[in-house]
Amino acid sequence: MATGPDRPQLSTSSHAYRTMRDFVRTMDDALPGKFEVTKEGIVHDLLRPNGRHELTVARLRRGLEAVMPEGIVAHTGTPDVEDEFEGIMRRPDVMLLAEAGMEGAGSFDPRTLIAAIEVVSSSNPANDWVTKLRDYPLIGIPVYAIFDPRTGTGAVLSDIRPTPDGPRYATRKDFVYGEDVTIVDWTIATSGLPRYPQE
Repeated sequence: MATGPDRPQLSTSSHAYRTMRDFVRTMDDALPGKFEVTKEGIVHDLLRPNGRHELTVARLRRGLEAVMPEGIVAHTGTPDVEDEFEGIMRRPDVMLLAEAGMEGAGSFDPRTLIAAIEVVSSSNPANDWVTKLRDYPLIGIPVYAIFDPRTGTGAVLSDIRPTPDGPRYATRKDFVYGEDVTIVDWTIATSGLPRYPQE
């Protein structure tokens, strides 16, 4: 949980958030799919990631770890990223962070992430393109990269700025598969990333 002297006290809605978070954690192994918590409540991606989704994640991880300095990792899997004050618990497909940021117990503090990377789900693309696009700057993740195997396109978003609707990314760099993509300071190829079959 992200806390600090400049963070206000948790509101009474934090009880509702903790209830949803605890429910999500008990459902992880009981029901198929992936659960996360947003401002609107629980998001459930009904389908487990398919092979092409997981292959994309693996290739992104390998590509990034080949160019990043020692001590920075491209982490996949658990734990999740949580900001209890904002009532958000997310599970990025790939998290770029220093190894030192992984040493604590429990969820990662989103402010320790260098970047979050998502591979768009074929069953719930709005979760990556809409709600995470809102949630990640809100919880302080400085760079968000989206890879969309449905269309062979993506975007890297950065430069969090305040807006009347809350913090938002001010810079967006779109790309198509086949181009090199720079995430923070590290450039990787996208030419070998798989696409989802066209329906």
